[in-house]
Amino acid sequence: MTINKALIALALTAALAACSNQDQAADAAADANTAAAEAQAAADAAAAAGDATAAAGQEAADAAATAADAAASAAGDAAAATTSDAADAAADTAEHAADTAEAAKDAAEEAKQ
Repeated sequence: MTINKALIALALTAALAACSNQDQAADAAADANTAAAEAQAAADAAAAAGDATAAAGQEAADAAATAADAAASAAGDAAAATTSDAADAAADTAEHAADTAEAAKDAAEEAKQ
């Protein structure tokens, strides 16, 4: 009976870790999506102002959108992961993509100024 309880506890721990990774990846994807929307708004503002850097702003907005797509894909991978290591890797990928989207948003905002 003790071995069964230990196996159940181990399974529950793995399940909780997987949920945590899924949440981490989903949060990163949401952050990346927000950054991409803000980058597009900055690019649109630069274009509306007729700014010469509008093209750079749009490129940055496009990069942010691509990173947001990558984060969303990684979040899906984390949700579908069958091992804790795979879920960790997918969550980390989503976080890196969110960071890339945030950097691209910053570049678009700088182009707007």
